[in-house]
Amino acid sequence: MIQSFRTAAALTLAAGISGAAAQGETTCARDVLVAQSMQRQALEQLEQADGDDAQNCRVWRRHVETMRRVASVYGRCLSGSERGERLAQVQGSDREFSAAIKARCKGL
Repeated sequence: MIQSFRTAAALTLAAGISGAAAQGETTCARDVLVAQSMQRQALEQLEQADGDDAQNCRVWRRHVETMRRVASVYGRCLSGSERGERLAQVQGSDREFSAAIKARCKGL
């Protein structure tokens, strides 16, 4: 009786852990798709930003914020070389536009 209870408890625990892992994978898959979409939209907005410095600065700040959010998702949800490549891409963009903001957006 005690042995069957322990077995049932172990099976229940294992099912709960694998269910949580599956939920995490589903969440990450969705989050990565959303992050990729956000990244594409941010790049499109950069391409359209041919306005004055004030407009460019707003777009650049949004871009930096978006790249940081995207980097957070990629860091949490990706692994291996894909993780490294995507993180390098968005973090590089973050650094580039942060420098541009610092140089050109004082007081704007």
